Amino acid sequence: MTIREINFDNPALLSPTRSMPTSVAIIGAGTIGPDIGYYLKSALPDLELVLIDINEQALENALGRIENYVEKGLARKKLSPAIAHKVKSNIVTSTDYQALAHCDWVLEAATENLDLKKKIFSDVEALVRSDALITSNTSSLPADRLFSHLEHPERTTVTHFFAPAFKNPAVEVVEWAKSDDDLVDYIRWFFYQTGKVPMVTDDAVCFMLDRIFDNWCNEAALLLDVAKPSEIDSVTTEFVHAGPFFVLNMANGNPIIVETNTLQMEEEGEHYRPADIFNTISERWETIPPGAGVEVDADKSRIIRDRMLGILFSQTVDILDRNIGDAADLDLGCVLALGFKKGPIELMKEMGEAEVQRIMAEFAVWKSGMPQPQNAIASYWDYNRYILVSEVDGVLVITLRRPDAMNALHDDMTDEILQVIQANETREDIKGFVITGYGTAAFCAGADIGRFPTMLGDKEQSIEYSRSCSRLLVHLDQMTKPVVAALNGLALGGGLELATRCHALIGVSSAWMQLPEITLGIVPGIGAMVIPYRRWPDAADTFHGMLLQANKLTASQAVEIGMLHSVVEDPANLISEAAALVKTLKADGSHISGAPVRISELPEGVTMSSSGQVLSQEIIGIVSKAVIDAAAATSLNDALETGYAAFGDSACTAAAKEGISAFGERRQPDFQTTG
Repeated sequence: MTIREINFDNPALLSPTRSMPTSVAIIGAGTIGPDIGYYLKSALPDLELVLIDINEQALENALGRIENYVEKGLARKKLSPAIAHKVKSNIVTSTDYQALAHCDWVLEAATENLDLKKKIFSDVEALVRSDALITSNTSSLPADRLFSHLEHPERTTVTHFFAPAFKNPAVEVVEWAKSDDDLVDYIRWFFYQTGKVPMVTDDAVCFMLDRIFDNWCNEAALLLDVAKPSEIDSVTTEFVHAGPFFVLNMANGNPIIVETNTLQMEEEGEHYRPADIFNTISERWETIPPGAGVEVDADKSRIIRDRMLGILFSQTVDILDRNIGDAADLDLGCVLALGFKKGPIELMKEMGEAEVQRIMAEFAVWKSGMPQPQNAIASYWDYNRYILVSEVDGVLVITLRRPDAMNALHDDMTDEILQVIQANETREDIKGFVITGYGTAAFCAGADIGRFPTMLGDKEQSIEYSRSCSRLLVHLDQMTKPVVAALNGLALGGGLELATRCHALIGVSSAWMQLPEITLGIVPGIGAMVIPYRRWPDAADTFHGMLLQANKLTASQAVEIGMLHSVVEDPANLISEAAALVKTLKADGSHISGAPVRISELPEGVTMSSSGQVLSQEIIGIVSKAVIDAAAATSLNDALETGYAAFGDSACTAAAKEGISAFGERRQPDFQTTG
């Protein structure tokens, strides 16, 4: 079996026949069950949560844990008192399965024991309605083994969470032979709407991400005849935020590796046998915390690095060759769920074909039988990593997908968007494009700082960087097919600059916009000092405030000034309404004025942002001059060049150096000393 082709990659485009559940039961109140429960209650505060366990003390502990999470949420102002009260309310605990008989969804999170789980599912099926969903949080046991004995296996599957389940956005959704397509689509839609990033995997042992994690840790243990745990952890932090032995300690993971690798060994061969040391070591490993490196001999470091990359690349190509998971999901999942700094395919691309081939050839000698690539190495990174592309009634929908960075732009994402547009804009069957963001919180949180810190003090290099970052936006300016920005949440900085270059903007009622660059001691370099004034000159006072004081603009305010075409009250209709709007628009490259525009005078005496932060007077001066000069420019290109030059000027200020340093150090900048 292979994963079916998903018609709509963005789960927001799915139209499930089921509604949101009103009652969900979790069986197992031990390690992960309460965390899943808190996630559900945080996302759906009015939900009835039923916790089932054979141990009364476990249930009491689970309630205490959820209450502790609520108190922390209140203290950090992530929960309001009213929502906190709802999250703690309507939670039922019981040792009797009868308490879950009415539930819409039963989620099992019990001990990783196949016979136990099968009995649980038989008992649950005998009690619940025929349309109730039944899923398992197993990390390794295939759905076919768990559910095939049931009378209605079509409403069952695996929904695999990652710790901590209330915070980690990744969740694997297993598509198996007897599950309904509608079930998988509904679960994907549900997780998306409640803040998760669902990833569909095939029904293979250990699915997709645990194949990476389990074999990564097992290979680390096999290296103990070469190095100490602290040395292995130290070397591997080139690739992960925390080394394998530190993570094993944190997760009490030694037995997990034995279980999962034994499953793989029984299914796929002796080369997956768990390291013998896992059967003899039960205590914690003597290692180091993240960031605390130790000295490692160069030869030893090379062996560790090559072996760990060898197992990582071996599992990666096997997952892709067997279609266990999608390349983009694999890379993103390793970052979100497993704490990798970069996905394995991104690493392979950066290292290049020759180096990857060397590592894998040497690994094959060390560990005969481990999967090797079945295709050309370069073919594995021939995919869109940062965007999803879907077709809706003759309109191509491009979804920015960097949930770990609130969909922020960077060079690779920019290139992917541009390449998709260029490849499809001449198609007769494509009427236009919609650009939107992944999730329910952010359209795009701006542009990554990227290489900019290395350019501070170099005006010409900074100007060229700004100009280069505008390549997608300049193409949008000249397009003959319309593009609509569908704002599903906040649009900041470069994200707002992208949206304003589209032919129209539409957004949900909760969307808001901001240009926060002034608070970082820099200026927005890819059009914000130019485009809004040329498109909506009567709203110049609004843009003055956004540029000089980082004022926020709500969706309703944006409609009032003509910037937003309309507000979509039901977020589920956002993309369909954006696609309908595409078909009413004409794109002839003239939606942005090329002639000079008259704008209101900029305010004088600005010293603080709208949030009360003291601002740099030098940067305020650069912004003000650029806005005036750009408005007077006799062509759009000259106006944009004025903005690029202003970005270069800002890069040479003490304020920029202070602002960028403060951003990296997560502190508020001090512009009183920089001017």
